Amino acid sequence: MKRGFYTIMAAQFFSSLADNALFVTAVELLRSVGAGEGQQAALVPMFALFYVVLAPFVGAFADALPKGKVMLMSNAIKVLGCLMMFGGVHPLLAYAVVGLGAAAYSPAKYGILTELLPSSQLVRANGWIEGLTIASIILGVLLGGQLVGPHVSSFLLGLQMPGVHTAPQAALVVLMLVYGLAALFNLGIPRTEARLVPFWGAGGGVRALLVDFWQCNGRLWRDKLGQISLSTTTLFWGVSGNLRYIVLAWAAVALGYSTTQASALVGVVALGTAAGAVLAAVRMRLQHATRTIPVGIAMGLLVLCMNFIEHLWVAVPFLVVLGGLGGYLVVPMNALLQHRGHCLMGAGRSIAVQNFNEQLAILGLGGLYSLAASLGLSAYGAITAFGLLVAISMWLIGRWYVYNCRNFGGEVRKLLSIARSDHD
Repeated sequence: MKRGFYTIMAAQFFSSLADNALFVTAVELLRSVGAGEGQQAALVPMFALFYVVLAPFVGAFADALPKGKVMLMSNAIKVLGCLMMFGGVHPLLAYAVVGLGAAAYSPAKYGILTELLPSSQLVRANGWIEGLTIASIILGVLLGGQLVGPHVSSFLLGLQMPGVHTAPQAALVVLMLVYGLAALFNLGIPRTEARLVPFWGAGGGVRALLVDFWQCNGRLWRDKLGQISLSTTTLFWGVSGNLRYIVLAWAAVALGYSTTQASALVGVVALGTAAGAVLAAVRMRLQHATRTIPVGIAMGLLVLCMNFIEHLWVAVPFLVVLGGLGGYLVVPMNALLQHRGHCLMGAGRSIAVQNFNEQLAILGLGGLYSLAASLGLSAYGAITAFGLLVAISMWLIGRWYVYNCRNFGGEVRKLLSIARSDHD
């Protein structure tokens, strides 16, 4: 790997670390003011909101500026969201602003991989990035849980920082420092030789950007490999993005855990995902990504088993295996999607299209879950619904791929040969 890749990894690690710790902090902040389950569950779709709304623009923005600079500016927006939450703005609104920073960050983070590295290293690079991101999720949820827990928060409050009166406020101060550390690494990200594309393209303003985005979106969905990988990653992130909160709610009901204790179980899932991601990076080749479809079906069926777990010694290995299947599924599919997107359009635009679809799934499923939770849906009911959704959808995606091979076999073989030659 090129030297600049490790700087990107460090920047991504600390930014994602703060993102995930902030999620736990926001959940505890809402609980401390008596907010209901519906509001707490709404944190997930609120974070996804700007991913969807600004999708036509953030990809063009990432392609118009050096991507290290875009990542630096995005971290500044995340700090602004923390400041808003610290200053008393409703956590849902402030968390949406953090989501705005993340929406701008993502196309630059993934887009620079296709600029810096050859396609032969994309699966490996994605494995390391996803593995490190999952590691940051593990440590992030643990950090967030400890920051709002009684021991660390008592120490932080004992420092008598100006304006800091509660555990969530003390946690926010620490997390702003972590975002600052990520920004320092952003400054060291190399400038690639990739051509910058003007934000407004050939002119035409907002309308031109919207038309360009929808053309890119349609191009990826029409591609016989792009549509399979995009549907898989859209489903995976739509479900897993909401399972992050559902695991917290499930741990409270099934195991009687507090936010601090339950955050450790979210980290356990992430640990398994990291292992699965690294295994996929070592074993899978780009042209074999579609072979992981049965893994997705198995993962959905395994989610259903959560309803029968009542003991920690069963929950921990189960959640590791569940996360491992997810990591093994998403890394090769994500690499294949990036490869097809890079072939069809600019890197930033490709990632923006991917984020739009994935975050739209998170927003839609999260909105439905938030509404259902406010109407009394239990964590057990949500787990059943999400597990069936994954299993049935992955089976349909598998049939879709078989249909493509049967009816468009020449085109599919050609695309796979391109992936194979680029990988080799």
